[in-house]
Amino acid sequence: MTADAEVPAPFVQALRALRDRRLRGEVRLTEVPAPARIAPYSVALSAEVVAGAGDPDEDELASGRFVLLHDPAGQEAWDGTFRAVTLVRATLEPDMGADPLLCEAAWTWVTDALAELPVAHRALGGTVTRVVSQSFGTLADRPSQVEVEIRASWTAEGDLGEHLAAWATLLCTAAGLPPVPEGVTALGRRR
Repeated sequence: MTADAEVPAPFVQALRALRDRRLRGEVRLTEVPAPARIAPYSVALSAEVVAGAGDPDEDELASGRFVLLHDPAGQEAWDGTFRAVTLVRATLEPDMGADPLLCEAAWTWVTDALAELPVAHRALGGTVTRVVSQSFGTLADRPSQVEVEIRASWTAEGDLGEHLAAWATLLCTAAGLPPVPEGVTALGRRR
């Protein structure tokens, strides 16, 4: 991007909304390089969810990326001018890997998070991938591991900070954190 005067006002408002949106303490956001070829304007955020907000030694429970794309002319496939493109990765309990409905359940995490949005969204699409890893030979002592990867995108409207919050809710759900009502702060785990 060039000078701020050339950046469309709706994208500047979107950046402010993302910056001002408060998320759960367990979600640690970092701005990362955004894709440059998909849309004229974009911003990307990477996140990690850790148990015990504020404790740098806590394990990562989930990670992901939130990319907000803006094309003032709109794109036909988006049916709008803003598109949220998201990724969530989480390690799950090993017994969940055998559940034939795991992918469907993970997709409901997406739809449930978006259903809570007080602003509009449409053209939702995505995939859920389950990976079950089992070790053999000299690595046979390692426990089996189940990972889920959720990719979702939707056309975003209204306060774009709300879309970031919906994605953060999805991230925390995948991490296995219980929901926290508005205005309540979750306590860290006891040691």
